[in-house]
Amino acid sequence: MQLTPRRPSWSGRARALTWSVSLTALCMVALELSGASTASSPSAAGGAAGVSSTAAFRIHSGALSTNSVLPWSTRHQPTSSTTTSTTTTSTTTTTTAPGAQTSCGGGANIAKISGGTWSCTFDDEFNGTQLDTRKWVVQRTATSGYVTGPTTYPACYVDSPNNVSVSDGTLNLTVRKEASPFTCVDPYGNFTTQYTSGMVSTYGLFNQTYGLFEVRAKLPAVTAKGLQETLWLWPQNATKYGAWPGSGEIDFAEFYSQYSNLDVPYIHYNSASTDPNVTAHDCTIDISQFNTYDVQWTPSSITIYYNGQTCLTDNWDPASPLVKPQPFDQPFVIALTQALGIGTNAFDPNVTPVPATTQVDYVRAWS
Repeated sequence: MQLTPRRPSWSGRARALTWSVSLTALCMVALELSGASTASSPSAAGGAAGVSSTAAFRIHSGALSTNSVLPWSTRHQPTSSTTTSTTTTSTTTTTTAPGAQTSCGGGANIAKISGGTWSCTFDDEFNGTQLDTRKWVVQRTATSGYVTGPTTYPACYVDSPNNVSVSDGTLNLTVRKEASPFTCVDPYGNFTTQYTSGMVSTYGLFNQTYGLFEVRAKLPAVTAKGLQETLWLWPQNATKYGAWPGSGEIDFAEFYSQYSNLDVPYIHYNSASTDPNVTAHDCTIDISQFNTYDVQWTPSSITIYYNGQTCLTDNWDPASPLVKPQPFDQPFVIALTQALGIGTNAFDPNVTPVPATTQVDYVRAWS
């Protein structure tokens, strides 16, 4: 079924990226083509280069919908400099997934720095032969209007084993070119394309406020432009504090194949002033292997990790009339997306190799 309100284009944004390389800096600017104001990214020593839109984009268009690493070890634990809340009283709310247990992945219980142990609330090791629909819903353009890629080559999201499958211990999300063009059913207007892709989320099945989330995944071995992958958290109530980005979004791992050695996370919300910590451009990865991506979310801070290393910590400061910990004080769902790129990383059938698959070894969450 179609959920309302509709999720705007790629979280309310049609985002283009521009990168500038100098001897001293690799600099990233995220341009919010939708015109919405959001927390801005830091500029490196070399300065930032702007970019203007040369094409209209339909990316992540539509709403999330239903159809009607390793365990966090000592090396993952945040340092003593991690901010903790001293004035806010909060309650962690969780919709526990089937089969959840104290420890995730069969490992030992994990101690919290603040005392006690983390309790496993969600765990999928993908050891079966098909997607566990008690935990995941497959995103479909037909029911949600969700689309990625440039307008010339949009990707239609479908529930097909060619795009979403489980085998050999991994979840496989694949973008591919079909044998011939077809009509993609879209509640916001059918369109013709030859590309399909895969995405899953826990929308309506599992959500959680605060806690620890971890995904171990391997990206497509592609260094040409044209692919984008996101491991992210999205509010169960997407408009509780207003339209995107007002209600928040946590992209705790995001990748652009043109810059295949980088993990570029992004925390979206309306900030009271420029927030230099919503993204990072120096978190390097090796796409030839599986990497582990984590986010630890508290009432006062969001810390993102890659392979046990801190990528960024953001102590967000929301614009009025919101007060902290808003908008990050509500249940979020987990989403995993294989997409076609836009902007300077736009998909080009003459350059971008498809099919391309993101493999997910496991997804775990604790509270």
